[in-house]
Amino acid sequence: MQSLVLIIWLTLCAVQDARQRHIANALTLGAAGLALAYLLLTGNTWLGAEAEQGGWAFLLALAFTLPGYAMKRMGAGDVKLMTALGLATDGMHLLGAFIGAGLASAAWLLLAPKVWLHMNQWLRGNVRYFSPESSNKPPYAPFVLVGLVCTLVWIH
Repeated sequence: MQSLVLIIWLTLCAVQDARQRHIANALTLGAAGLALAYLLLTGNTWLGAEAEQGGWAFLLALAFTLPGYAMKRMGAGDVKLMTALGLATDGMHLLGAFIGAGLASAAWLLLAPKVWLHMNQWLRGNVRYFSPESSNKPPYAPFVLVGLVCTLVWIH
């Protein structure tokens, strides 16, 4: 059940990021606040890891995202998204999401020029920031969603 809630939250973030290239603070900071409150009240992360593991995952998320933010490769919403994910999960899930996101992003960059031409115009309009011509920095949250789902399938 906890995994499903996490996937729903990440799906909302991914849809907003894909459509607007922005993730609302209510989604990122709200989830981080809820994850932190749950962590402090129960002594466990949302997925059941010990609080210490959630803290390390939070720091790991900062270590991985702040350099990307400093180099303007990631947005502030991406940093907040990954730190919230760290508070809600543990290091293994966070690393799996990062690795999966990287692989999914690389696959998209390779396949996008071919796939984009065959996509429905309505769909292209809704995910225009994924266009091969729009940028070399596509929205990150959808790739994190793919990475986390693959990680959850792999681990559980």
